[in-house]
Formats: sequence, C-alpha cells, structure tokens
Amino acid sequence: MAHKRPNFFYHLHPPTLPAREARFGYTFGLGGISLLLFLVLGVTGVLEMFIYVPTLADAAESVRQITYLAPFGWLLRNMHYWAGQMMVGAVILHMARVVLSGGYKGRRFNWLIGMALLALTLLLDFTGYVLRWDQDTAWALVTGTNLVNTIPGIGPALYRVLVGGQAVGQATLLRFYAWHVIGLAFAAAVLSTWHSFRVRRDGGISHADPAGRPAPRVGREQLVRTESIAALLTLAVLVGLSIFANAPLGPAADLTVPVAAARAPWFFIWVQELLRGVSPFLAGVLAPLAVLTLLSILPYVFDRRLAGIGEWFNRPGRLAQGVFLVIAALVTALTVRGLLR
Repeated sequence: MAHKRPNFFYHLHPPTLPAREARFGYTFGLGGISLLLFLVLGVTGVLEMFIYVPTLADAAESVRQITYLAPFGWLLRNMHYWAGQMMVGAVILHMARVVLSGGYKGRRFNWLIGMALLALTLLLDFTGYVLRWDQDTAWALVTGTNLVNTIPGIGPALYRVLVGGQAVGQATLLRFYAWHVIGLAFAAAVLSTWHSFRVRRDGGISHADPAGRPAPRVGREQLVRTESIAALLTLAVLVGLSIFANAPLGPAADLTVPVAAARAPWFFIWVQELLRGVSPFLAGVLAPLAVLTLLSILPYVFDRRLAGIGEWFNRPGRLAQGVFLVIAALVTALTVRGLLR
C-alpha cells in the first residue's frame, strides 16, 4: 500500500514536536489565526479594489457602491473590516501568550520580527480605516498626521513626506492607499513568511522541556487538526459578525467642516486619551515609541535566561511578565476610559 504524502499544511510544521505544543491550551492557535485573517484581508481587499476609487471626490461613494450596489458587497466589506479588527486582537493576544509562556526564550530575533509585524498590523488597519474617507476617519487622519509636526527639528519635513504636501488632501489619500495595498501589505507578507519559517526551522513553537528533561514528542498531525478546528471556528465567528454587524460608514468627508471630536480607531484610543492630559509630542510620539521599545527589549533586558521555556508564568521571566502586564493594564485602562466617553 502506497504511503500517503503529507499535504502542504503538514509541511508548515516539523515532523515531530513537543507534546505540550499540540494542546490547544498552549497556543490557542493564535499565530495561525492571525495568518488566516491576514489571508482573508488579502482576498477581500483585492476584490474591493475593483470598485474602490482613491480620490477625495469618489472614495466614500465607491465604498457605498461596494456596500449597497455590488452583489454581496455588504458581506465582502464587512468581512474585510471585521477580519482587520480580529487580526489586531489576535496579534496582540499572540504576543501576550509568547511573553507569559516564555516562548521568546532562545528566539529573541524572531520576537523582534513579531514586534515589527505588530506595528505593521496596526498601520495596515489604520491606513484601511482612513480609506473609508468619511467625516470621522478623515479628521482622525488630520489629527494623527499633525502629531508628526510636533517632532522637534524633522517634524515638518516628515509631515510633508507623509501627507504629500502642506496639508491633508488628494496626495495624502493616494499615498495611504498605496501604502495599504502595496507597501505595508507586502512587508507584512514577507515578515509573516520569515516569522513562520523561523518557528518551523527551530523545531516548533518551543523546543525545551520546562524542567530541562527530554520533552515527549508527538507527530504534527495532532497540531494540524487543532489548528484546523481553530481556523474553522475563527471563520465562523468572522462570517457571523459580518452578517449581523455592519462595518461603520459615515457621511463623506468634508475637511472644511470640522467635527466636534474625531475618534481614533479603537487600538489608538489610548493615545487619544493621553492627548487630553499631556503634550501632543509626548502622547502621540514618545509614548507609543516607548511602549514599542519596552516590548521589543523584553527578552534582551528583562528576561535573558533560557530557563522556563514553554512554561506559563515561569519564575525566571517574572520581571518581563510584570513589565508587559503593567503596559497592558495602562493601555487597556486608557482605552476603556476613551470608549466610555
């Protein structure tokens, strides 16, 4: 009887891996879920490009055409929107899992790739948010880009490069469209592939027993089945949200009519809350850079020991876990306060 060759999804994993990695409760499939949502965003985004027109006069109207005139366009746009929000959440939860389980130990460079992917995910979602070009998103863009102007010395020059002129306008929308569909998407695809390759090359999600003993190993089939179930559940949630909850869409943007309070996307609400109490440069530039820097150096400064790989809340990593949880608590508290206003 001929031996059945494993399919493509099996080849994404090493032939054997530590038994604990095959359990859903170890990773919750968050890495695979993030990749799946990225693929959904790519497919739905390409289909939207057939109708979307990146001009000040036509952007909002083309989004309405997708939503109300194109066959199943409402479902397509809702899936694209909710996949973006779910991906941001999945990437953040994946990062939390890696920190709290010591998954970065011995793989510090791959942690940096993951941090770059987090930044790209947030930027992809924000640029997509802007392309809706309704009154709220356009003024959120004006507010966000004005923060660049507060950077001492190079701020005004960076602002002109970012918006394509002296003020937000047609060049800005076109640049954000190009970054969204080509620049950021291509960079995210390359880094996602590199990130996944390094995980597989290193023998799996983690490869050392928490107590230093030889870890029991199982075949990759169990993990593939677990990830397949997680993927199907994710798609079910995504389709359910897309059917019953419409993506937001306000009136077309008019930059001559200011809004009372432009609201940032939910993952930047914490920055908006900081802006209420501190200077724009501190809140909009230094604070996000400080958070990103602290998270990036966790395995280099706060947890340099290899002990505790793959062990939830391992003792050697308590300092790094504490730093992460404090940052997470502060960002969450500011976000919740902003959402409740």
